[in-house]
Amino acid sequence: MADWELSGTVLIGCNCDYGCPCNFNAPPTTGDCEGGWVWNVEKGRYGDVSLDGLTVAMFADWPNAIHEGGGKAVAYYDERADDQQREALETLLRGGEGGPWGIFINTYDLLEVAPAAMEVNLDGERSSFTVGDVAELQMEPIKNPVSGAEVRAGVELPTGLICNKAWCAASTVFRVKGGDEVTYDHSGKQAEYAPFSYSGPS
Repeated sequence: MADWELSGTVLIGCNCDYGCPCNFNAPPTTGDCEGGWVWNVEKGRYGDVSLDGLTVAMFADWPNAIHEGGGKAVAYYDERADDQQREALETLLRGGEGGPWGIFINTYDLLEVAPAAMEVNLDGERSSFTVGDVAELQMEPIKNPVSGAEVRAGVELPTGLICNKAWCAASTVFRVKGGDEVTYDHSGKQAEYAPFSYSGPS
């Protein structure tokens, strides 16, 4: 296993209500989990290969809670990556080097790992991303249903798999078209942005 480290910001969208009960080891809001993560790497390396400024994404569909398995997933790496960077990012996404992907790989069949154009806009609760023609997330602050005022809310996860502290938002748009088995539209549901920091081997 290689020596590696990544840090940056992750954007998340899913089909759960705000806050996402999965963060608290509770069943998903609707009983199944359909969601995705886009990791914008600010600083990163895999061995001696720099991964600074690159992005990776993963979208999945689990029939029940994530830990119950049986899911299908697709993953993408930044099309700007050179051959060494591509190999490093694909190795990480396939789960053999630890990190969150090393856990996830035990819960789904990874159907595809492919290059894609990545666009990420980091602006707090108004962040957004596009992953080629596969996925799009547009976020906005959660609004108080009575007054319409913007609400700022977050979750602390000291032992979290993806992050240790996340800020919650609402998805005005969250659509995924990852083939027949990973396709959904959960606009108007849970979204998050959070700093992340991973390293391996673990």
